[in-house]
Amino acid sequence: MALIVQKYGGTSVGNPERIRNVARRVAEFQARGDQVIVVVSAMSGETNRLIALTKEVAKHPDPRELDVVVSTGEQVTIGLLCMALKDIGLKAKSYTGGQVRILTDSSHTKARILSIDEAPIRKDLEQGNVIVVAGFQGVDEQGNITTLGRGGSDTTAVAIAAALKADECQIYTDVDGVYTTDPRIVPEARKLDRITFEEMLELASLGSKVLQIRSVEFAGKYKVKLRVLSSFQDEGEGTLITLEEDQNMEQPVISGIAFNRDEAKITVLGAPDKPGIAYSILGPVAEANIDVDRSVQSVGHDGAADFSFTVARGDVDKALKALDAAKAQIGEHVIETDSSMAKVSVVGVGMRSHPGVAARMFRTLGEEGINIQMIATSEIRISVAIEEKYLELAVRVLHKTFGLEQQSGA
Repeated sequence: MALIVQKYGGTSVGNPERIRNVARRVAEFQARGDQVIVVVSAMSGETNRLIALTKEVAKHPDPRELDVVVSTGEQVTIGLLCMALKDIGLKAKSYTGGQVRILTDSSHTKARILSIDEAPIRKDLEQGNVIVVAGFQGVDEQGNITTLGRGGSDTTAVAIAAALKADECQIYTDVDGVYTTDPRIVPEARKLDRITFEEMLELASLGSKVLQIRSVEFAGKYKVKLRVLSSFQDEGEGTLITLEEDQNMEQPVISGIAFNRDEAKITVLGAPDKPGIAYSILGPVAEANIDVDRSVQSVGHDGAADFSFTVARGDVDKALKALDAAKAQIGEHVIETDSSMAKVSVVGVGMRSHPGVAARMFRTLGEEGINIQMIATSEIRISVAIEEKYLELAVRVLHKTFGLEQQSGA
C-alpha cells in the first residue's frame, strides 16, 4: 500500500465530465489498496473570471479581499469532486486550505507555506476516506485566507506530500510528461522518462510551464518524488522528477531546451564607472520588487559605463520609474529599452562532465545568423538573450544540434 498525493489542474477538472473522470481515476488507485490525497485547482478559467470580477468593483482590489474572492474557485472544485467520488461509492472528505491548517505568511496573493497540520488528514485516511484538498490557498496566523500565487496548487500538493512523507506526488496536467522542448515548436521533441530536480528547476525558471518553480524547489528540498502525468490518458508512466543520485544511467549532456518570450532589455548609457554603480542601478529596481534576469556592464574609453539588464516586459515602466528616482546615485544618463527580446536556454546536469557545450551552442546560433546579445550561465545551464523573431529557429537548431529528437521507432 502506498500513500499517493495527486494534483489535478484546472483543465483536468474543467467541467463535470472531467471531474467524474478524475473520480474514476482516483477510484482505481484506491481499489489497489493505495491511500489517496487529491489536491485540485479551480475549474479552468474560473480564477481569471474571479479576478476580472474584482476589477469591475475596484480598480486596485485590496489584496486581502482579493484572496477571499479567488480562493472560492478551489472550494467549488473540492465539493464537486467529493460528490463525484461518493456517487461511485467511495468515502471522501473535502478540506479547504484553512481546514487543513496550511499555515502561511501574510503576503496576500503570493504567500509562502510555513507548516501543515497533517493529523486530521491522517485520521481520515485511516478511516478509508479519499481526502480532497483545495490547492492554492492557506491561512495566516490571524486566520486570514491567503493564496500562493499562480500555479500554487502544485506547491500545495508537494507540501502535503512532504508533510505526510508520501511515496509519490503525481501532478496531472494536459501534457503526458516533461519534453525536451515544446512539441508545438519542435514536433520531434521527446518525452523524458526521468529528469533531476536541478534540471526541472532550471527549466521551470527559464520558461517551461509544466510545473510551478516553487513546487520544484519544495520537492527538491524535502526529497519528494514528483511525477508529471496526463489526466487525459490512462496509459504511460509520465516523467519522474527525482534526485540525481537516483538516476541509474549516465545523464545526457543536455536534457532540455527552455525559452521565454517575455523579455525586455533596459540599458543605462553613460553611467559613471565607479565602485557600486551596479548596486546604484539594480538596487532601486530590486526595491520595486522587480526580478532582474541577466545583467552586463561594459566600460568605454571615456570612463563611462553602459549597464544593461533584462526584466519581464510588464515590468519595464516600473523599472524606468525606479531608475528615474535614482538619478542622484547614477547621475545624468540616457536609457534605452528593447522589448523585442527572448531567452533561449540549454539545460543538463551532463554539462558538469562535458566541456564545450557553450561553444557548441554559440557556433550553432552563429551559423544561423542569430546574434547573441547577453549570456548567463550556471553549472548546468546556459542562457542567451536574442531577438524574439529568431526564437523558434534557435530552439529548433539547438534541439537538433544536441541530439534531442525522437529516436526512430520510438
